Amino acid sequence: MFAELTAGLQSGQNLTPPQIAAAVRWLTDAALAPEPKADFLAALASKGETVAEIAGFAAELRELSVPVPLSAALRQREILDVCGTGGDRLNTFNISTTVALVCAAAGIPVAKHGNRAITSQSGSADVLEALGIPVDQTPEQAAHAIETHGFAFLFAPRFHPAFKAIAPARKLCAERGQRTLFNLLGPLLNPARPTAQLVGVPRPQWCEPVASTLQKLGVRRAMVVTGEVPTGETVAYLDELSTLGNNHTAEFYQANALGVSVWPPSHFPLQPATLADLAGGDAATNAQLVRAVLAGKDRGPKRDAVLLNAGAALFVAGAVRSLAEGWELAASTIDTGKATTKLAALSGH
Repeated sequence: MFAELTAGLQSGQNLTPPQIAAAVRWLTDAALAPEPKADFLAALASKGETVAEIAGFAAELRELSVPVPLSAALRQREILDVCGTGGDRLNTFNISTTVALVCAAAGIPVAKHGNRAITSQSGSADVLEALGIPVDQTPEQAAHAIETHGFAFLFAPRFHPAFKAIAPARKLCAERGQRTLFNLLGPLLNPARPTAQLVGVPRPQWCEPVASTLQKLGVRRAMVVTGEVPTGETVAYLDELSTLGNNHTAEFYQANALGVSVWPPSHFPLQPATLADLAGGDAATNAQLVRAVLAGKDRGPKRDAVLLNAGAALFVAGAVRSLAEGWELAASTIDTGKATTKLAALSGH
C-alpha cells in the first residue's frame, strides 16, 4: 500500500484525508523499514505538499502527541509560541528563543516548542539548558511552569513519542539531501495548542501555505515570516524577521482574512549591521549572548533583531496594536530589568 501511495505521488496525485491517516499509521509503525518511508516522503516533497496535505499530516500527528494539561483559566488567554522551522543554515544566535523569554517577561504565557540542534550548533533546547532552564519536563511540570512562571519549554521528543519510528527515514532523507514535510511540521505540532504563533520558515514560498495550515488547525492569531539577507549577488533567507533586508509575511487575526506582504525594516531604528553581527556559536556561547541581550548590556545588532521579532510576537499575542508598539514594549521589558528577573526565576537563581 505504501508503494501505491508513493507511485501516486510520483505521478502528481494529491493525498486524500484517508490516505494521509493511513500514511501516518505506516510512518509511525516502528516495525516497518525506513527505506519505503523515505521514498514516500521524498515523493511527497518532490510533488509539492498542498495546504490540505500539510494540515492533514499536522492534525493526525497532533492527535498522537502527549497533551499539556493547562487550566481552563489559562486557556482563556492567548498562549504564544515563537518557533522557526530551522534549516536556514545561517548560524545566527538563538533569536526566537531570546524573543520567547522577552515575551514571557512582558507577561505573555509562552509554550516554547523545540528540539536540540539539527542544522545549527545550538538549538533552542541546547541554549535553554545552558541558561539553566529545565528543558525535559513532564507534561504536568510544563503546565505548572506555564501557570506559575508564564514559560515552559516543550521538548519535542518527550511530547512526540511516535516520531521515534520516523527518525530513521528522516535521517535517510537528510543523507540524500532531500527535504521532507517534517522540515515544516515542527512549529505546527506544539502539544500545548498555542492560540498565537510567530513562525519562521526558510523560504518565502512557505509563508502562505504554513499560515493557511495554522488557520485550518484552529490557531487564532499567527504570523509566518522569512527575512532576506543580502549576500552579494544572491539573497539568503532567515527563518526570522530580518533587520538586514526585506521581510515576507503571511498573517491572520481571529476571523480576518489571511494577508500577505513584503516590507523593509527601515522604519525601525536599526543600527547598520551584517549577517556576521548576528552570528552565534555553541550552546555556552549563545547562552552568554542571550544573557547580554536580556540584561541590556548588548545594545547592538543582536538586540535590534530581538526587538524586531519580539515586537512581532507581542503584536501576534495581542499585547500591542502594532509592531512599533511591540518594539517599544520589548525594549522597556529589557531596560527595566524584567527580562533578567524572568530569566532568574526560570533558572531558579
